[in-house]
Amino acid sequence: MIIKDIQTIEIRIPYTVLGTAKTDAWGGKHWSTADALLVRIETANGIIGWGEAFGYNSIAATKTCIESLIKPLCIDQNIENIQEFMTTLQKKLHIFGRGGPVIFGLSGIDIALWDIWAQENQSSVAQLLGGSDFREVDAYASLVRYEDPKTVSDNVKHCVDLGFEYVKLHEIDLRAITAARRADPNVRLMLDVNCPWNTDEAIDMARKFQELDITWLEEPVWPPEDHLALAKIRKEGGIPLAAGENAATLKQYETLMEAGSIDFIQPSPTKTGGISTTSEVFELAKKYNIRVVPHSFYEGPGLLAAIQTSAALSDKPLVEWRFFDCEDHLYGEEIVPKNGKMSVPNGIGLGLSPREEVISKYKV
Repeated sequence: MIIKDIQTIEIRIPYTVLGTAKTDAWGGKHWSTADALLVRIETANGIIGWGEAFGYNSIAATKTCIESLIKPLCIDQNIENIQEFMTTLQKKLHIFGRGGPVIFGLSGIDIALWDIWAQENQSSVAQLLGGSDFREVDAYASLVRYEDPKTVSDNVKHCVDLGFEYVKLHEIDLRAITAARRADPNVRLMLDVNCPWNTDEAIDMARKFQELDITWLEEPVWPPEDHLALAKIRKEGGIPLAAGENAATLKQYETLMEAGSIDFIQPSPTKTGGISTTSEVFELAKKYNIRVVPHSFYEGPGLLAAIQTSAALSDKPLVEWRFFDCEDHLYGEEIVPKNGKMSVPNGIGLGLSPREEVISKYKV
């Protein structure tokens, strides 16, 4: 494939939640819209591929990285092997960072290139990765942070009523987490606390969570790259740990697994190098007998990338669904979970194409 053009498109879709969310816990400002940065690549023979670079508060920086650093290295290039090409780009750009907006931008490029490659082969991404018999995958409802115990309880009940068997909280207060468990004794609860504690604090909290039957405790320690601390928390805290959303390269995932830090690893396709790195993490995790559950707190091509890789490379796929009530969806209702499961799109490429009317309406 020869890259003819690359465009970045920012969209902002209003959403509502049940209750009052505390969205400034991430990025320092409240969210009132679901913001995404789409990457559109056109080839010389007219094929359009869509990718997604991690968005929200980072969009301005990531957009600049793509347009000023990455795009000039891609135009007119003939891509014969996507993973080799992405490695070449990482080597050329490593002095500007091995994570953050540079890798976010490369992730968007990578996803779009896989979308194009699959279209050229008249297959889905999952088929290129080895094929899949899954027509649907389990989804877990990933809630925003609420803090109020009753609101947390109400949201967990709402998720269960919709058919979700798995629900992830972003709470850090024990009362709110306890309220979630009391809301339903059978739902599988996961807990992402977003790196708030030191090692001793995390161990203490993990022990308190033992009686709440938590499927995993996600990123309990600051800084998130302290893999030895995670290993100690895993050993002494007594509950399974998950991490990987903030890792950015295959080597970082390897050291995370080598340290014996986790039970679940969570590559984020829009943050960690796209489908190329995500698929490599799946392969590497087999060596350590660690389950891969991609992070996908978004609804664009990054979510499709998580679904396609999980369907192809996991024997028990589980994919994150951002539990917002969005005003509209980039792929329409087809992507919205039903009874706690998401369909695996069976079209070519990523399986679905963005709805142009949604892009036009919500484009910044």
